[in-house]
This record gives sequence, structure tokens and C-alpha cells, in this order.
Amino acid sequence: MTEPSSRLRWGLVSTAKINRAVIQPIRDAARSELVGVASRNAGRAISYAFDYGIPKSYGSYEVMLADRDIDVVYISLPNSLHAEWAIRAAQAGKHVLCEKPIVPTLAELDRVEAAASENGVTIFEAFMYLHHPQLLRAQEMIRKGKLGQVQLIDSWFSFYLPPENSQNIRLSPELSGGALWDVGVYPTSMAVTVGGGLPEEVWAQQIIGETGVDVTMIAQLKFPEPEGFAGPGGAAAAVAQISAGFRMPFRAGTIIIGDEASISFPQPWKPSMKSEDSHIIFTPRQGEPETITIPGINPYLCEIQAMEACVLDGADPIVPLGRSRDILRTVLAIYQSANTGQPVRP
Repeated sequence: MTEPSSRLRWGLVSTAKINRAVIQPIRDAARSELVGVASRNAGRAISYAFDYGIPKSYGSYEVMLADRDIDVVYISLPNSLHAEWAIRAAQAGKHVLCEKPIVPTLAELDRVEAAASENGVTIFEAFMYLHHPQLLRAQEMIRKGKLGQVQLIDSWFSFYLPPENSQNIRLSPELSGGALWDVGVYPTSMAVTVGGGLPEEVWAQQIIGETGVDVTMIAQLKFPEPEGFAGPGGAAAAVAQISAGFRMPFRAGTIIIGDEASISFPQPWKPSMKSEDSHIIFTPRQGEPETITIPGINPYLCEIQAMEACVLDGADPIVPLGRSRDILRTVLAIYQSANTGQPVRP
């Protein structure tokens, strides 16, 4: 493994549009610096590095992984390429922040997890909202019993992707496209995180679009019943309702409902994108709603800081690969149920 200095030196694996979300947060993080960008096309890498003021460019991913000046890579490749390059990065001694979904199959996740362990590196999935203090505050309230016993997690994310955009990688079956893999992993990961792990039963329905991938996915997840709930810390979610789609107007939201109160998230997935304060709304069964203000911090900065803590301080990941496994198993169960029309036990 490459031994990092007191700062993490980052490389971008690809010139994907999503990179723009992490470039400034890497620069804003106290213990990180952006060193390089790699593309399969040397000219594209040079141009990208010039446009964004990145010191180094690489004409292949392999060359970047061989550079001892890189400690950690951000992988923003299409979903179907995540496993190969996360594994190769680990084998080169690089830590990995991998865009969601980390991989589309359990066999690939097994290989990624083995590569991380064998090479002593940190790999975690880039669910930026799971790192943000907005959700961490809500989880703390749930643990303290503020909601009572959680009954329902209702969570949704959609936007309109026109049929004429059929070349968009989100609609490519070969590149693991589909609404669930794209926007659906947000409400799915929310349900798994708040629900405390893997659901015991999944039921789903989908609408298939013109390219053969799902453009709408609706699912219900039933979680194990809490054992002897008797106060703070003992609650587990009973049911989650999730929806995701490419054929709806933009919709994003989550509400977590317990028998004593609820918490709603006006901006669950990308809070504080301009470092403005974010808000959650706590509504008790008896009494007036309370708006809770969360001091502003860019959610992508939160995941960069989480990587700093893991590598430089020995902290555990906020989103460990075990959580990613539960999320992946749930996504696969949703697809299985939608394809068969039958309930599935993951």
C-alpha cells in the first residue's frame, strides 16, 4: 500500500460529469489535495486537467494507479466498470471512494471486499447524504426513541429523462442502467440504513422503457419486527415504501414515521450543496412541528472528510462494505420481485 503523507493525494478515474461535485470539496478538505485525472484518451485528460487546474493528467487508468503520488482514487466510471477498477486500484495500494452503486453483483462485491482486505486499503461507496450531519442527526433522534417505534419509511427520488435520450448511459442495459440502479439506490439505501439492515421481504413493480431497463420502480420492503421494543435504541423499521423513476417530474423526499413522531426531509439526497443550512422537520404525535436546523456543509465534502478520517486516523467507514452488501442484496431482491411478480426474501 502506498504510504500517504499527512494529506491525501487524490486522483479522478475518468472525466465524468459527476467529478464536478467532488473537485471543490477535495480542495476544501483540510487534509486532501487533488493531484490528477485519468482518461482512456490522453488528449481528453490533458484538456480536463487544464480546464479544472489539476496538476497531473494520465492517458490511461493504469498509469495513474502506478503513480506513487496518488493515495486515493475517486471512481466515477459507468456502474459495470466499478468492480474492475476498484479491485485494480486496491491491488495498486490505493484507497477508493467509488460512486454508487458500488457494484451490480454480489460476486463482484465479494472480490472488491477481498481486494480491500488483502491490500489493507479503505474502499467505501459514495453515498454522500449518508455522511451528512442531517441524516446523522435524524439517526441519533431515532436511537434516542424520539420517534417511538418506527412504523414506516417513505422515500422517493425521480426526474424526467426523455425517451429520445436513449443513448444516455442511465438507459443502457449493458452498463447496468435503470432507474433503480441510478436514483433508486438513494431511497433503497435510506430504507436499509434506517431500517437497520436487510429487509426480510421485498415486493416490487416496474415499468420497462424503450431500451429494456426499468424507467419506474416501486417497492415495498418489510423489515424484521423489533424484538421486545422497550424504549430508546430498540426500534427497527416495520415497512419501507420506495419509488424511483425516469418518467416523472423531479421528486425527492423522505419521511420516517414512528408511533410517537415523524421526521421529514425536504432535501434528503443533496442537502447543503452550497454549504447553506439544511432542515429536517420533527412532528410529534401531540404538539407542534419543529424545524431543526443543521449547520451547512457540502455533503460531498463530508465523504471526503470521512476518507481522511479512515486513512489518516484509522476511523471506521460511515458506510462500510457490509452496509453496501445489504443495500445491494436489497436492490437485487427488488429486481427479482419486479421481474417475477412475486415477493422475494433477500
